[in-house]
Order: sequence, then C-alpha cells, then structure tokens
Amino acid sequence: MNRKHLIIIAGILLLALVLVACGGTTQTEQVEVTRIVEVTRVVEVPAEGGEPQAVTFAEAGDTLKTVRDRGVLKCGGNANVPGFGYLDPDTNQFSGFDIDFCRAIAAAVLGDANAVEVIPTTGTSRFPTLQSGEVDVLVRNTTWTISRDTSLGFDFAPTTFYDGQGMMVRKDSGITSLADLEGGTICVQSGTTTEKNLADVMRALDIAYEPKVFPDAPSTLEAYDSGACDGFTTDKSGLVSQQVLLSDPSAHTILDETMSKEPLGPLVRHGDNNWGDIVTWVVFCTFSGEEYGITSENVDDMLNSDDPVIQNILGVTGDLGTAMGLSNDFCYQVIKQVGNYEEIYNRNLGPDTPFNLPRGLNALYTEGGLLYAPPFR
Repeated sequence: MNRKHLIIIAGILLLALVLVACGGTTQTEQVEVTRIVEVTRVVEVPAEGGEPQAVTFAEAGDTLKTVRDRGVLKCGGNANVPGFGYLDPDTNQFSGFDIDFCRAIAAAVLGDANAVEVIPTTGTSRFPTLQSGEVDVLVRNTTWTISRDTSLGFDFAPTTFYDGQGMMVRKDSGITSLADLEGGTICVQSGTTTEKNLADVMRALDIAYEPKVFPDAPSTLEAYDSGACDGFTTDKSGLVSQQVLLSDPSAHTILDETMSKEPLGPLVRHGDNNWGDIVTWVVFCTFSGEEYGITSENVDDMLNSDDPVIQNILGVTGDLGTAMGLSNDFCYQVIKQVGNYEEIYNRNLGPDTPFNLPRGLNALYTEGGLLYAPPFR
C-alpha cells in the first residue's frame, strides 16, 4: 500500500471520529422520526382544479404512529357513488369498493377493519384534505396522473380499479356516438380529470358542445336527470353507479366509446415512505390473496399450508410485516376481516349487485387482466 492510500484512509477514519464525537448516529442508535408539522404555502392547482390556492400542508411525519396513537384511521372517501363510496342516508353507514380498501388498511394497521372514520370529500376538496393531514389516506375514485403524483405532493398506491371516461345519454335521444353530440350540452363535474378530458377529446374530434359544470356528483346527476343536458360524462364505473340513482335508469344508456385512461387507486402524501409502503402492500395483499386462493372463509385453514409463499403472505414465517412496523400477520388480518380482491370486487360491484360490472382489466394477470402483485418475500 503506498503513502497516498495511507493518507486517504487516515483522513476517512479521522472524519468518522469527528462525526461520532459531534453526535452522529451509529447503526445501533434509534433515530427519532420527525412528527407531522404544518406549513402554509401556495400550490399551483392544475387547470382541472381551478385557481391556485393556499393549502396547509402536513409535511414529513410518522403517519403510522399518528394513526395508532389516535386509534382510528381517517380515510378520505366519497359519499355519492354507489358501489364505490356511498353514505346510506337511512343507516348513515358508508359502503363500497373504495370504502373496503379503507377498512383493509385499518385491519393491517390497527387490527380492526372497523376502526375507520370516513371523511367524505368532493372532487374539489379531496386534495387539500389529504395535503393538510386531515386524512391519512385518500381512497376515492381518484385518477393517477403525473401532476397529482408530483406537483401536488402525493404518492399513489397500486391501481385498484382500471377505468375509462364514458358518456351517458337518453335512449330516445338518437345519440349513438360522441359525434352525435355536435351542438349539444354535456353535464360534467368540476375539479376532476373528466372536465379536461372532455374538452381535449371533443376538440380533437372537432365537435362543438356546451359544457355545463357542477361542483359535485349529486348536482351533476340532478341536472342531467332533469333534462338540463344531452349527455352526462364521468368515469364509466361512475356512470354505472350513478345510473341506478336516476328517476328512470332504464331510459338511459352508456355509449361504447371510451374517452381516456383512468387508473384509480389510493394515494398518500409525499414524505412518509413507510406509510406509502404500508398502503401499497395492503393493496398487493388483496391481489395475492385472490391469486393464491386465500379467502376470508379459508384463511384460517391456510395458516397450515405447506406452501412457503402462502406462509409468507399470511405471516406464518418471516418478518415482512415487522419491516414496516406492522404485525407479521397484517395480510392475514386484511383477508380475514375484509377479504381478497375478488371478494371485495364481487361484494360491491359483482354479479349479485345492481351494477354487475365485468372484471375486464381488473382481473388478475393470470386471467387476462392487469392485477399483478410482486412477491411476498
């Protein structure tokens, strides 16, 4: 070893000693996680959301600890989309596909799928509600876009529902395609990708139309149902769920044309990677449960499976949950209390519901769909 190398090594050792003496942490020392702090800054909301607004942001923090200290998961949801997120006016209870994913997160984190407070949000209020820390996660038919993933300060979990924007019209209108809406009026909700998609598609097709914009789903649907518009546009899943609320659902039809890609799923704030991992792997847990045939009915029997993959998924072996600060049986709790993806889908959207939505792209990759979970190992 030459003199130059000895000098470099000595310098590195000296620097390490200085860092330790000045309070540098070693690998065995526990680093205190920064708690949530609030700051106010102006954020540029994309064109679909209106004017820039001042938002109080909840910055880097330990969301898992916050949720556990509170004992309840606060989940931003929807109250007006049957099948996905709906508040029953008679029972005052939330139900739906998205709500079940809120429950799945609560089961993993708190061991109790019912330890959830659903905070209803609109297309306009949902992002500030998450940014401010008023909710821990947003699970509300929200499309994954680059602006939301970056400039709005969010991270998306895996897509739970692959959708696309559609158009509903009256059967007796004679409208069979978007081109037939030339010179017509279209009801659309503000603060959504739907509004911008509509403008982009109609411009590309050179179709003149008049948009009638409303602040939320109920007012948009009411206007269309009253005859104020020739067409009503939102995600096709939303059209299916909203159709059952019309005064005469059978008098309406959804056009075959799909106007956009709408990958929908949970989202969390930037700055807490572990919380993002938790929400992500809860979603993957539901995919894997279906793939390996683990259901809420047989999950206890599956604990005795000799399959090492199933043992990992259910936490019988390994420490995969501990790595995220969860119990190793977090996925067992999700499937036992809420179900796998197929159970969640069928319960809310499947053949025995008023919607009877085909799985399509929302089938497992083994069945020609897009649902694919990385390995639990």
